Amino acid sequence: MSSSLVTALDEIGGGGDPVVSVAPVTLSARGRAVPLEVRVSAPATGGDLPVVVFSHGNGWNLDGYAPLTAFWASRGFVVVQPTHLDSRRNGFGFDHPVFPSIWTERIADLTRVLDQLDTIEAAVPGLAGRVDRDRIAATGHSWGGQTAQAFLGARIVDEEGHVGGDMSDSRVTAGILFAATGLGGDDLHPFAKANFPFMRPSFAELSTPTLVVAGDHDQSKMSSRGPDWFTDAYTHSPGATDLLTLHGAEHALGGIVGYEVAETTDENPERVAVVQRMSAAYLRTALHVDEGAWPSARNALRRAADPIGYIDTK
Repeated sequence: MSSSLVTALDEIGGGGDPVVSVAPVTLSARGRAVPLEVRVSAPATGGDLPVVVFSHGNGWNLDGYAPLTAFWASRGFVVVQPTHLDSRRNGFGFDHPVFPSIWTERIADLTRVLDQLDTIEAAVPGLAGRVDRDRIAATGHSWGGQTAQAFLGARIVDEEGHVGGDMSDSRVTAGILFAATGLGGDDLHPFAKANFPFMRPSFAELSTPTLVVAGDHDQSKMSSRGPDWFTDAYTHSPGATDLLTLHGAEHALGGIVGYEVAETTDENPERVAVVQRMSAAYLRTALHVDEGAWPSARNALRRAADPIGYIDTK
């Protein structure tokens, strides 16, 4: 990648290290419809490695999102990717009895990951003793963004307008939401109202430091709102202090799910390269690896001659 912005971001974050990735790793999940399998990716060397849990979008699995997860691992993070029940591998359609509870099971999957870090460490040769369990981030894309935002403190509002209980985890100290669903209400399409109760979030309780990433050409099929729907977590929560908006980006944000996959309607390797590096810089600062990484990355984006996006900061 030859763009001057990517070069500047590489000067801030440095080059990547070799990565070890192991999958599937099976975790204990009593009562779950199918076993919980995860992918674990980590740098081959180094210690005091923070943990990043990544929740995939609807239909995906532990093999997706390598443009993000492998990159983060190469930059010093242990990345854990659960395969949620809605994965196409499991075949649970909208009419399946398990479907109405999948959104809560997704959140439970993230808890299971954090509860079983011993198993995760043991599954990767040479990883034991190198993980810093006091530095953990929750991240996710699309439906995975909703899963992560609940883990970061967002609540669910029921049909009577009552705010639901706290589903956050105090072990998580930072997060990134990629194209995460916004507020509910009359703008939601009937299908979304009927099938996705989690699309009625309250962000007032999301106080964990969070970066929101959105595309300014991302038009959801679930809401009549425009691309600004995916910025609601930033607009309405005290914890989401930074918003990265990408010019021309649709729901796949240039290809974070994977290059040349059907969901990537806006394939743009440079955009993905910027997302990789900006998100890694945010994680490095938010998890106290390098306090200057995120401020420097923001400044590099603002100084870019032909900016691929822009940053808002509260």
